[in-house]
Amino acid sequence: MIDVTIANFEEEVVAASMTTPVLIDFWAPWCGPCKSLGPILEKVELAYAGRFRLVKIDSDQEQQLASAFGIRSIPTCILMMGGKPVDGFAGALPEGKIKEFLDKHLPPAEELPAEEEQPALDPDAPPEALIEKLQQDVAADPANENARFELVKQLLLNGAEDDAKVAFAPVIAQTSTNRRFDSLQRWMDAIDFAATSPESVGAEAGFDARIATNKRDFETRFNKARWLMAAQRWTDALDELLEILMRDKSWNEDAARKTYIAVLDIMEPAKPKVADGQIAPDDPTVATYRRRFSSVILS
Repeated sequence: MIDVTIANFEEEVVAASMTTPVLIDFWAPWCGPCKSLGPILEKVELAYAGRFRLVKIDSDQEQQLASAFGIRSIPTCILMMGGKPVDGFAGALPEGKIKEFLDKHLPPAEELPAEEEQPALDPDAPPEALIEKLQQDVAADPANENARFELVKQLLLNGAEDDAKVAFAPVIAQTSTNRRFDSLQRWMDAIDFAATSPESVGAEAGFDARIATNKRDFETRFNKARWLMAAQRWTDALDELLEILMRDKSWNEDAARKTYIAVLDIMEPAKPKVADGQIAPDDPTVATYRRRFSSVILS
């Protein structure tokens, strides 16, 4: 169970729900039924062993989130899948009814792999050393998703697109179920787009000229964002995608939203190891753009 605020909503709810369903429990400390429902939800989360994640939002403290979801009474639970709310229920349901609700939406139980540790990377090491270590990690454990993500990411950062595609090939079928692999695919697609675009010379000026004529030319804005991704101009790409999201949150089957999440995944450095009970600090730029994203999505 995770306590969610506006600051971590995008990461813990929107992004997380792209790969694992997230059940939000809107509650308040003074609410009697909330106090009876909470332990039942936590018991069910344990029993379902990773089939969904439970998060709690204090509706008094996080009124913007409660308003965004149209919460009229508490407790109210909302199920998020693929970054969107798909269903919900109000009131303190018994355990059996909660399981019936979940079973309508959740995939069947499967044996879940053990949680992988982030690869311990030295950010000051030369790129060649980082790539060599990650190649060794992937060779030792081809199913290590974190190591493979970091390997492909480092190869792309250093311009080795062909090597990145070879390293990515064994998991390409997982892009529909693994958010970070989907993010890598979107980055590689952007690189291919920029390489084959007839506007490769003077592209930015051409994009800007068309946008100046029509600020709602979302296709041009999106293409500019992809071109900026290929150039590794991350915050510029995010700014362009935000311009689309502020005007149309679900444009082109959520292409802008999913690409924004992809850029955040790519920008975020691997979490360093910390002592038990401590939380690794967030990258300040990523944290800022997560907050901006949540503010736009919930407006």
